[in-house]
This record gives sequence, C-alpha cells and structure tokens, in this order.
Amino acid sequence: MKKASYGWLLKFILAAILITVGATMFFRQELVYLITGLGIVIFSLFRIVPLMKSLNKEVLRTINLIEVLIDTILGAIMIYAGIQALNNELALNDGWGLVYRYTLVTVFVIRAIVFLYSVTFLGEKTEQVKFWSHIIVFAIGVAMAAYQDFNAEWVAWLILFISVLGGGYLIYDGTRGYGKYREFSKELNEGKVKEKEVKKDKRIEKELPKESEVIIEKDDDRPYVS
Repeated sequence: MKKASYGWLLKFILAAILITVGATMFFRQELVYLITGLGIVIFSLFRIVPLMKSLNKEVLRTINLIEVLIDTILGAIMIYAGIQALNNELALNDGWGLVYRYTLVTVFVIRAIVFLYSVTFLGEKTEQVKFWSHIIVFAIGVAMAAYQDFNAEWVAWLILFISVLGGGYLIYDGTRGYGKYREFSKELNEGKVKEKEVKKDKRIEKELPKESEVIIEKDDDRPYVS
C-alpha cells in the first residue's frame, strides 16, 4: 500500500500566501518596489557561481560579472526605496517612478545585449528557445522605455495576475492531491476490514479438520476372524 502524502496541504497554504501577497502588493506600491528589488538581487547573485563554472572564456566571465554588479546595485536601490517608503520615510513620487521604470529597462536590455553579444561575437552556444526569449526580453525593455505611462502599477497588475494564476494552479493540483489522499484513507480502512475477515477465516480454518486427515474409529467389539 502506498504511503500517505500531505503535499496537498502545503500547496493549499502556498496558494493562500501567494494570492494574499499578490493582492497586498497590488494595493501597496512600496511592496512592489521591495519585491522587484529582491527579485533582481536574487536573480543576479544566484547566477554568479554557475556562470563562473560554465563560462570558458575570461571575457565572458567579465561582461557577465559587470552585468551582475549593475543589476545588484539597481536592485539594492529598489529595496532601499521600498523599505524607506514602508517606514513612511520616503515618498514614492514621479521621480522614483522614473527610477523604477528605467531600472527595469536597464535590467532587461543589458541582459539581452550581454546574451546576444556573447552568442554573436564570442562564440557562446545556445538553443533557439533561449535566443528568441532574449529577443523578447529586449523588446519588452525597449517598450517600457518608450511607453511614458509605464510605472510600478503595471508590475503590480502583472504580479497580481501571476499570483492568482499560480495560486489557482496550486489549488487545482492540491485538490487532486487531496483526492488521492482520500482514496488512500479509503483503501486503508477497507484494508483493515479485509484483514479482520482474513484473520477470522484463518481461525475457522484452524478449527475445522483437514481433508487429508482420515479418522479411524477403533472397534473392540468386532469378532476376530483368522
């Protein structure tokens, strides 16, 4: 019998947290700045070791480290702005809106340029999906720079959409997992009933004489014939 899995419970909890965070960020611009900064910094720093191990040219390592450094600084600025705004020590005015917008533009465009330059001029091998995805990243960066009304509210909408979509999937997957858990519980209970029936049958079987055993009755009154 399979073991019980409680992953469905974790998925329900994560779905609730994800949707709550997405909804909260939609109404709190400060959190959008903070989460954006954290996302940029985490994406940058966690790439360092894999990049240094996998890139085989010094020039590739150098330009990627420069990209990571720039992204980390920009992410740190976003984190600072978010924390200060949450503590009511900073007003996220139009000036900070421009900083936020061009931070994302810089991160997107630099990532695309570094990748395309590495592939085109430095002989870095890649896949078609990765190539076209960076073309899209570059296009998004250019679009954000060109669209004057782009601000943190757009990202808040995007985060809310992703949160609801991700939360919905976790709820769906968790519901399936809960269904399997209930099937396991049903099998477990049915197994106990069957086990009791088997034990009862074995007890009855022990009490009945075996077919191979022949009972011979001794008759002392029968006369002896020679």
